[in-house]
Amino acid sequence: MLPQAIKSLTDKIKSFTLQPNSDPIVQLSVAVAPIPVIAWLAAQTTYPRVYWKGRDTEEIAAIGCCKDFFFGDDIDDIALSLEYQKQRSLSSNQEIRYYGGVAFDRRNESWKEFGKAHFVLPRIELRRSGNEFKLLVNLNFTENELSVEIDNALQSLQALDAPKPLAPPNKVALMGRSDRPDKHRWHELVNRVTHPKFIEDTPKVVLSRLTQLEINEEVDPWTLLACWQGRNPNSFQFGFQFSPDSAFISCTPERLYRRRQRELFTEALAGTTVRGLNQEEDKALAQELLDDTKNSHENQLVRQHIVNVLNPLSNYVGAEETPTVFKLSHIQHLHRSIRAELKAGVNDFQLIQALHPTPAVGGLPKDSAMNFIRQQEGYVRGWYAGACGYFNKYESEFAVAIRSALIEPGRINLFAGAGIVSGSEADKEWTELENKLKTILSILTEL
Repeated sequence: MLPQAIKSLTDKIKSFTLQPNSDPIVQLSVAVAPIPVIAWLAAQTTYPRVYWKGRDTEEIAAIGCCKDFFFGDDIDDIALSLEYQKQRSLSSNQEIRYYGGVAFDRRNESWKEFGKAHFVLPRIELRRSGNEFKLLVNLNFTENELSVEIDNALQSLQALDAPKPLAPPNKVALMGRSDRPDKHRWHELVNRVTHPKFIEDTPKVVLSRLTQLEINEEVDPWTLLACWQGRNPNSFQFGFQFSPDSAFISCTPERLYRRRQRELFTEALAGTTVRGLNQEEDKALAQELLDDTKNSHENQLVRQHIVNVLNPLSNYVGAEETPTVFKLSHIQHLHRSIRAELKAGVNDFQLIQALHPTPAVGGLPKDSAMNFIRQQEGYVRGWYAGACGYFNKYESEFAVAIRSALIEPGRINLFAGAGIVSGSEADKEWTELENKLKTILSILTEL
């Protein structure tokens, strides 16, 4: 059980010696009996706290910080790229991972604790792969003496708490709700974007909305994420809590990319409809979505853009010609898979620069769509629609943080966006935003 694993990891750390040619970042691990990962994380008192679950059988909870890099508002891509390369060179161990995210817009102001980019090499991780569980500890000898770092690691292990069952989900009493932009402003923005003169130069802008729920009770982000996960198990689920004051959680259907050495997988996810009340209706709605010109056009624009930006970085790019339907609990999307074989030497930072933000969350062309959002949307997106995930030298995976929530004292911030193209109607797009919030609202409140 967990106390046994902590004891054997403690023994490993105590007997650890740094070899002359060792990497400066070291990871030690032991097998552990199965533990409910998200419940273990919720029971810990150390920050930061990180949770990551991809679409496969892997699930990770991580606490504490062995090393991190944080960029606030004074960031430029050159500095970020250099820092990324520096971190990657510290270890050739394929198991070492930095978890974090990059904001939606690196040119706009950022959320205070999250910054434009924030990545953490955790002190302790609990990893599940299928039915196998491991407890890991990371040691960083780039800044600390051996004895100091050993002490830090031992103290972190001793401070671990046993997992407790997650608190049962409670419906929150809503003190108030506000939307930014509000419905009137939304109509103005959609009308501007769909104006023939605007569309000529910028065929797509993804407009979004911040919905703020005022509450006067505490919400446990991990209980909320676990409930959300139960509704959409085929989504990516992740959370970042850098301090007790705020947590960003997401249950998103959209992969930015997955890289295994030089093999890259990504996707075009754009075009939306609701789910049916029964199988027949669901099937009919899916077929309607596949046949709908506006939604197909939107998905095709995203697919083409991704292929275009990957071409210079790849020896080969292949994309599905026809879309399929990707189903979630309350809505369904059009989806096309894209695969690429990267050129030698192409790194994650180049991929993030090229792919993020995708036209599914920003628009096309990227620069003019982003400028419009920056100037007109009326709130700071921060990590909403940002890129969140992990990287190391050999592999990485990032998801696009749509379907997300920022939980702060007394307030829950929810986000939803809609792709505005020629033929978009403001009322229909507003309803789409409501549909996208349905799952999280049904968990939080009495609808």
